[in-house]
Amino acid sequence: MLMIRKIATFCLGLGMVVTSQAQQAEQFSVATLNVDGLPKRILVVNANPDGPGALGTLGIGMYFMKRGYDMMFMQEDFSYHCELAAVLRGAYGLDTWSGTVGIDVPGKPVDLLHLQNLQFECDGLMGAWKQDITMDGGQRTAWTDGFGKFSHAADLMATKGFRRYEATLASGTAVVVYNLHMDAESKVDTEEGKANPDRAARLNQWKQLRDEVMQRLDDRPVIILGDFNTFYFRDNVKETVIDVINASGRATVKDVWVELKNQGVFPAYEEDNRIRSDNVAALKGESMDKVLYINPTGAEKALRAVAYECDTEGYTYDGRPLGDHFPVAVTFEVVNASDPGTTSINGVSSATESDGTGEYYNTSGQRVSNPTSGLYIERTGGQTRKRIVKR
Repeated sequence: MLMIRKIATFCLGLGMVVTSQAQQAEQFSVATLNVDGLPKRILVVNANPDGPGALGTLGIGMYFMKRGYDMMFMQEDFSYHCELAAVLRGAYGLDTWSGTVGIDVPGKPVDLLHLQNLQFECDGLMGAWKQDITMDGGQRTAWTDGFGKFSHAADLMATKGFRRYEATLASGTAVVVYNLHMDAESKVDTEEGKANPDRAARLNQWKQLRDEVMQRLDDRPVIILGDFNTFYFRDNVKETVIDVINASGRATVKDVWVELKNQGVFPAYEEDNRIRSDNVAALKGESMDKVLYINPTGAEKALRAVAYECDTEGYTYDGRPLGDHFPVAVTFEVVNASDPGTTSINGVSSATESDGTGEYYNTSGQRVSNPTSGLYIERTGGQTRKRIVKR
C-alpha cells in the first residue's frame, strides 16, 4: 500500500512538471462553418427564405470576432460576402471571393434558352486567418463528380470543390489546410431512400480528395475541414479513405470528433442509411461538418487534437440559430513527432470524457474511481496522457 501511494504521488508530481511544459506548447485553433449564404430570392424563386440574410451574416461575422479563432474556413459564402468581410477585415486576412449565384449577377449573363447548361463559376469557399499567420495558396479544384442540378439539392448549379492552403504560423510551424464542400442531398430524397446518386457522387469526391492529399503529401501536417455532407453510417468513408491512408505507411489520419468525442470509434456503416429521427449515430453528436488531420510518417512535427466543440448553444441571435449549420472548432497542439512519449495534458470536467482505459488519482496520490479533483493518467500506444480533473 505504501509503495502504491509513493508511485501515485510521483505521478502527480510528474503531472505538475508536464503541466508547466504543456502550458508552453504551441496551440492554435481552427473553425469550419457553412454560413448559409445563398440569396433569399433568385428573381421570383424563394431560394433560401430562412437563411441569415444580410443582418444575420453580420451577426456571423461578429460571432467569429468574439470567438477569435486563429483560422476560419467557410462554405456557401455567396450573396452576403460583403457583410461578412466588413466585420472580419483588419483582424483577419481573407481569401479571394469567387462570387455569388443568381441569373441577375452583373457582368455574368445567363443563357436563359439553355438553362440545362447553367453552372455558376463560384464555389462558395472562403478562408480567414489572423494577421500573424502567413497564408499561401487557396487554389481551387472542382469535383470531377457530382449529382443534381434542378433536384437533389442542386449541387451542380455551383462549381463546388475544395481549396488548398499552405499556412505558416507565427512560430514558423507549417501546415497544409483543405477547405471543401461536398455533394448534398435533399431531406425528402434521404428520407425516401432516393439519395443513392448523391451518396455515390460524394464518395467519389472523398476518393478524389484522398488522392489529391496523398499525391501532394510532404512532411507538413494536413488539416481537412468543411461541409462534408457526410455521416459515417451512410457513407463508407472509413473503408475507402481512412483505412487506405492509414495502411499506406506514409501517414496517419484521424477525425477529431471520432477521436475526442466517440472514443476513437467510427460509427458503423449501414446499408440502409437513411437519416431517421431515431438514428443512433445522428443522436451521438456527429456533425456533417468535420475536421480531420493527417500526420506524415517520419516528419519532425505533428499535430495532436486537444479540444473539439460543435457550438449548438452560442451560435444564435434572438433565440434562433444564425444559420442551418453550427460552427465546429478544434484546438490543435504542435508536438515533436519523433518522441513517442510526448505527453499531452488538458482539463476535463468529468470522468465521462475519458475513454475509460486509464486511472484516476486524487490530490493525495490515492487511486480513486471518480475524484473531485486530481489527475487522470492513461498509457496507450507508447504515449502517456494526463488530464487534470477539476470540478
